[in-house]
Amino acid sequence: MSRDDLSILMWSEACRLLDRAESLHREFFRIGGEAGPSWEPPADVYETERELLIEIALPGVDPDGVKVAFASGVLMVTGERRLPAIPGPAVIRRMELPHGRFERRIRLEAGRYELTKQSLADGCLRLVLRKLG
Repeated sequence: MSRDDLSILMWSEACRLLDRAESLHREFFRIGGEAGPSWEPPADVYETERELLIEIALPGVDPDGVKVAFASGVLMVTGERRLPAIPGPAVIRRMELPHGRFERRIRLEAGRYELTKQSLADGCLRLVLRKLG
């Protein structure tokens, strides 16, 4: 492995660790109480000439409990991920997937949009927003 490859690898790992630290900071040092959202799901946004394609990771979330809304140029997705039902007494050995109320706000580029498709499959909410005008 060349010196440049090693530098790139180390930089990539440092960025990944910083992202994880920021996520943990948001999760554990949030202002507010039970009424507010407890986690923010990750999202990918792709833009084509005619549409915005948005994919939000929502593992284990009931599709009927997801709400999508637009307000002041912001797409807002809210809902709740409940803890899975585990039969009998159990010891939690690891719990990495977040649970509780969630909220994800995504500022949209200036313009008007119409939600043309919404589906929740394979743990991902997929939204297609058509650009108007």
